[in-house]
Amino acid sequence: MRIDLLTLFPEMCETVMAESIIGRARRKGAVQVCCHQIRNYAFDKHQRVDDSPFGGGMGMLMMAEPIALCMDDLIAHLGYKPHTIYLSPQGKTLTQKRVQELSKMDGLVLLCGHYEGIDERVLEAYVDEEISIGDYVVTGGELPALILADAVCRMLPGVLADDECFQLESHYHSLLEYPQYTRPAVWRGREVPQVLLSGHHENVNKWRREQSLLVTARKRPELLASAELTEQDRLFLSQHGFEVPNK
Repeated sequence: MRIDLLTLFPEMCETVMAESIIGRARRKGAVQVCCHQIRNYAFDKHQRVDDSPFGGGMGMLMMAEPIALCMDDLIAHLGYKPHTIYLSPQGKTLTQKRVQELSKMDGLVLLCGHYEGIDERVLEAYVDEEISIGDYVVTGGELPALILADAVCRMLPGVLADDECFQLESHYHSLLEYPQYTRPAVWRGREVPQVLLSGHHENVNKWRREQSLLVTARKRPELLASAELTEQDRLFLSQHGFEVPNK
């Protein structure tokens, strides 16, 4: 997969995407990430990309043409237009389900806004969807884009050591992850659950499933409505005083 970020801060994006698991995945060719400076497509020597909005109002707005020229250049280079996402507080909230869907695409373009946003006409011309990382506002689209890129990259083959790394974690099956422990077995008087020390894999898996159900019911009960629950799961939750919503 190839992910292209259109941004005013490519160095910021490149620094993050060059580190840790994603950085290693890029170096071994499991994913390609390219950062593009929108200012390179500005018209004046100051590389200005913003102007005041028609109708007045506070702040400045990113102009359409530098973004459009950057997009056109990328499309000409690739030979096709990838699925283009604008990171915006007006978009649909990002979910693990959408991350899985996006990870199956050949390529993504992530457009990072700044100031008071972007001229609506360029969004109409190029953007396929808007995505938000939550109901709050940050100073620019770079952090949301990096979160989305990281979430998508780790779903790709060859990025994590084993597919189970993401298949067993929070939200993949609409359940939160079970509690985890490491050495020492007793820390400041707190003991690791004995079942995890037993070496009995079937009992360990049963405990993990039950704990995952309990953690979800306590912290994010609304997730249970979309989780694939067995009758045994429902009975277990009911025995622990949790009402399981019907789909």
